[in-house]
Amino acid sequence: MENQVLLCILYDYYGELLTDKQKKYFKDYYFENLSLSEMSENYDISRNAIHKNLKETEEKLLYYEKVLKLYEKNKKIKKIIDNLDNDLKNKLLELI
Repeated sequence: MENQVLLCILYDYYGELLTDKQKKYFKDYYFENLSLSEMSENYDISRNAIHKNLKETEEKLLYYEKVLKLYEKNKKIKKIIDNLDNDLKNKLLELI
């Protein structure tokens, strides 16, 4: 479950870097909760082909985060902001 949440967060960061097919399968599986069998019927391809595509997409999202670290950097920035006093915090949040 925890890995699914991470993958959905990474999709928010890097989803536009995926192909249209990868985005479609990922959304159906993770956001619409369709099973591989349902997706197989919908797209008229094998469950194995969908599974393989999803695994490649997951690996690609994890790779993008490993290289670019946008999610990790965002968490660090939020932590720093949380530790600031309220006046300064409000001023910084206005800039974002």
